[in-house]
Amino acid sequence: MVNLDDFWTKNTLVDLGLGQVLSLLVTSTGFLSSELAKKGINAPTSQSFLNYVLLALVYGSIMLCRRQALKAKWYYYILLGAVDVEANFLVVKAYQYTSITSVMLLDCWTIPCVLFLTWFFLKTKYRFKKFVGVVICVAGLVVVVFSDVHSADRSSGSNPIKGDLLVIAGATLYGVTNVSEEYFVKSADRVELMAFLGFFGAIISAIQIVVLERDELQSIHWTAGATFPFVGFSVAMFLFYSIVPILLKISGSTMLNLSLLTSDMWAVLIRIFAYNEKVDWMYFVAFAAVTIGLIVYSGGDKIDHNTAEVADEEAGAGCSENGDAAGSSKAEYGYGWKQDGSSSSAAGEGGAEKSWVS
Repeated sequence: MVNLDDFWTKNTLVDLGLGQVLSLLVTSTGFLSSELAKKGINAPTSQSFLNYVLLALVYGSIMLCRRQALKAKWYYYILLGAVDVEANFLVVKAYQYTSITSVMLLDCWTIPCVLFLTWFFLKTKYRFKKFVGVVICVAGLVVVVFSDVHSADRSSGSNPIKGDLLVIAGATLYGVTNVSEEYFVKSADRVELMAFLGFFGAIISAIQIVVLERDELQSIHWTAGATFPFVGFSVAMFLFYSIVPILLKISGSTMLNLSLLTSDMWAVLIRIFAYNEKVDWMYFVAFAAVTIGLIVYSGGDKIDHNTAEVADEEAGAGCSENGDAAGSSKAEYGYGWKQDGSSSSAAGEGGAEKSWVS
């Protein structure tokens, strides 16, 4: 039984507050991307470019002030940056074809992706109830796609099936980045990760912009209506990238995933009140399924923090012995999106050692 006096602590309220801030940031990026799509602006890589520049400038400056040696191989960050750029590209591109609600719900596909990746690479083991929760979540995603196929309300987008597939592909890549970032933050350093992710992400984005979006950018009439969503999207993304590690450090990935789930609710409210659109009833069924699935997935997932800390210390000690070779201590991070919605690690507590997630 949960002791309510212990539950409603200052730390819990801070967790809930930070979670809703992140949820609103995710919803804001979706809203701004949808606005740009409505204006006919199709430059998904350009939208994320400024975010990477901000990450490189802010966290790169901190790194320079620290003057510390790198704790991970720099070329791994290139691969991570490339995957992260393409994940953002695919998800933002999806707003050209499907509705904001579909995007916000379908990015929950990151959860089963993270489950598989942590099981396969980090050797994390999951009990049966975890898989039940994932199955229910996936069932909710199927309902979203079914609704987009059969809905008579064409405000869902010009090509909802294509948009849905783009979101699922992007969410899969988010799963890769989330698991990789969780590993790197524990084996290296959060500031180092953000600095290099921003640096290489900006370079890769710039190359992709020149190749794919140069003509699109030149054709844009840069009015306030076009500039504000561009800048607002990048600022919201930068804040999201920066705050996620804080929430993960004090409460873990389960709290993050449950908090970001409410971004779907905010998305539905935006669609109803900002766009004056009708929301198909199946969206509410899908939202309920995803909610139930995540509750089942994380239900009873109460972790003994002392045990977790001991496990982290043991993992860190084991990695210090191999330190220069792999530098692998475990850490709490996932971002992205919700990236679990997109961007974050839903499976959480794996690390380099085998462990049971209850």
